[in-house]
Amino acid sequence: MTATIQVGATKRSSKDLIRTAVSGWLGTAMEYMDFQLYSLAAAIIFPKIFFPNFDPVVGLLIAFMTYGVGFLARPVGAWFFGRMGDRVGRKKVLVITIMMMGVSTMLIGFLPGYAQIGLAAPIILVLLRLAQGFGAGAELSGASVMLAEYAPPKKRGLIASFVCLGTNSGTLLASGLWVLLTLLPEEALMSWGWRLPFIASIGITLYALWMRRNLKESPVFEAARAQEIADAAAAAAFTAESGTAVGQSAPAAKTKRKGKAFFLAMALRIGESGNSAMIQTFLIGYIVTGLSMDKSVGTFALLIGSFLGFATVPLAGWLSDKFGRRSMYRALSGFQMCFAIPALLMMQSRDPFLVSLVLIIGLSVSVLGMFSVQSAYVNELFGSRNRYTQLAMAKEIGGVLSGGLAPIIAAGLLALFTNSWWPVAGMMVLYSAIAFVATFFAPETKGRDLTLVEDAV
Repeated sequence: MTATIQVGATKRSSKDLIRTAVSGWLGTAMEYMDFQLYSLAAAIIFPKIFFPNFDPVVGLLIAFMTYGVGFLARPVGAWFFGRMGDRVGRKKVLVITIMMMGVSTMLIGFLPGYAQIGLAAPIILVLLRLAQGFGAGAELSGASVMLAEYAPPKKRGLIASFVCLGTNSGTLLASGLWVLLTLLPEEALMSWGWRLPFIASIGITLYALWMRRNLKESPVFEAARAQEIADAAAAAAFTAESGTAVGQSAPAAKTKRKGKAFFLAMALRIGESGNSAMIQTFLIGYIVTGLSMDKSVGTFALLIGSFLGFATVPLAGWLSDKFGRRSMYRALSGFQMCFAIPALLMMQSRDPFLVSLVLIIGLSVSVLGMFSVQSAYVNELFGSRNRYTQLAMAKEIGGVLSGGLAPIIAAGLLALFTNSWWPVAGMMVLYSAIAFVATFFAPETKGRDLTLVEDAV
């Protein structure tokens, strides 16, 4: 027997929910595979391929700057596609964004290096990274909104967390590919090996595109649009009958953005995104450049952490359904805040086991745990009429301020303080503390009605 989900007069079957979950998972996997492929390449490959004439530390810094450029395009994409998603529907936007991301990623795999076309190589790399970021700016937010709006309220934390499985699926796939690629001879890896995963990503893109073209629209979006039509019809009828124009309606007044929910969502995002960039991008390069360890140590640790995420992600979502979003986010951000300094001290040992343990715990527990709870939490902070735009902007601006800048700032501090570890630990403490403090100002939103047009705070 097929279960039915109903929001207002809009009905969706459990099969529709499953299809939406798979679509969101694939799209998010695509985004994070792009993210991880690029971040690992920026740490290991790109300084030599696209910036060979610089000192190794400077080349690493410039490579991370090209990585950060993609984050600059994400808020623009979030605003553009977020508004489109709130006006014409979530489904249409998700079809467009997956195409942009997939094509840009594939083309990076075909891009000649500096030795072949000179300065044109890093310039084209930046342009492709901008296109990738523009599409990615609304991808994760759109998938998150879509799945949260489909999910039954009592299981929203668990079901919305499925989008996050795409993050560690993408990280797992990219890390696994890089583990295999690092087994290649150095010459093969630098000449053609690194290109293979970028080119192969088009396969996931095409399958996700096919899935999304067969999705049904979000029931919350359709219920909100039906209510708007009913409100407009009632206003028109009143005007026709009385000859007096209706003033601003109550629902329209409620959609005025007060801003508090937006800044709280951004702060929650900073705690997760900042630590994610530090762990999955900067520390991978730091292991090789700063600690002079083999590059396979970091990639293999991320592989294990991503695999464990298949357990920690749904567990964190389920716990947020049981104990609340706020308490779970506070516990996870507080843990990472306390763990940062011991983690960097452990890394100074240069012991492969301890270094790997730092990355595994940081990724599977702290980053993916926060990401899991965030999937339901930030959706519930916003009202239905502007949810996509506000959520996407909060996520992407928060991502720029933390994830986009974190590797660049950390690399600069590493050069400034001659490989000292404490500024790096301090950055991770700061990112975690921002999210931790935000939980004392954010309301508990577990089970909130997502058809409400006003923000939760």
